[in-house]
Amino acid sequence: MRKFGAKLLEVLRKGDMVLLALCVLTSVFGIVMVAASTAYDGSSRYVIIQTGALITGILLYLALTAFDIDILAGQRTLLFLFNTAFLAMLLVWGVEGTSGNKSWLHFPFLPFNIQPAEVCKITYIIILAKTMSLNRNRISSLRSVGTLTFHMLWIVALIVVISHDTGVALIFMFLFVVMAYVGGVNFMWFLAGFGAIAVASPFLWSRMREDQRNRILVIFDETIDPNAQVNRSIRALQNGGITGQGLYHGSMVQSGSLPERHNDMIFSSIGEELGLLGCLAVLILLTAIIIRIIHVGIKSGNYMN
Repeated sequence: MRKFGAKLLEVLRKGDMVLLALCVLTSVFGIVMVAASTAYDGSSRYVIIQTGALITGILLYLALTAFDIDILAGQRTLLFLFNTAFLAMLLVWGVEGTSGNKSWLHFPFLPFNIQPAEVCKITYIIILAKTMSLNRNRISSLRSVGTLTFHMLWIVALIVVISHDTGVALIFMFLFVVMAYVGGVNFMWFLAGFGAIAVASPFLWSRMREDQRNRILVIFDETIDPNAQVNRSIRALQNGGITGQGLYHGSMVQSGSLPERHNDMIFSSIGEELGLLGCLAVLILLTAIIIRIIHVGIKSGNYMN
């Protein structure tokens, strides 16, 4: 027991408890809003799932803090195969959501679904970080940039082909761009990449489904939205004013007229029930997390961290 206590204290000293506290505080805030947003349904399922995810996240944070990430990063090939196999499982056990994307794994023995892409984000970041660490002295070489680009294109292609979830695929592209920029890749490579995207845009646009194109066009033409989700989202934010209508008292949230109020439209739910002040609180918390992550990264002497 003493050894366990000593090990736990060592982990707590090694990890950044400020970052953990910010993440926990933000997650608790989110769970409260999920509870308020789903009160209309009379179900606590999402609250239970999110609470379980928070506890799991804390345990994983402590476990990964104690674990030498370089050991895992050294198995890049296995991580690559894991990502490929995990996403490929969607072909067999994947289920379609209301948006038509097959992004979730459903197993009868689990009370919740699993989104492989969310797990693969972690291993994907580790793969890119290790690749950049090994090539830090020649980060802008054709071999280094080519390897990084291959990993990005491979996982993006898997997501688009298997799950058709271009939104999630764009997140992986964004991670690639940010990591490459922070890692010191020459800016000319970014210009070349943006140029290639510009040239390929007409082809990519023609290959997109109508609903995917509409998600972009609705920004400029609100009449394209058949369910008026954007309009209702804005209306919910307007209803909240400065201080909101009160937790569990949002007119659109509690009546169920705001679609996807506990996930895609959760920010609108916060705006209606807690107002502008509630929205600012969320943005401040998220900004604090980002700043703390940057602070930890700058202070770290390990390139992988």
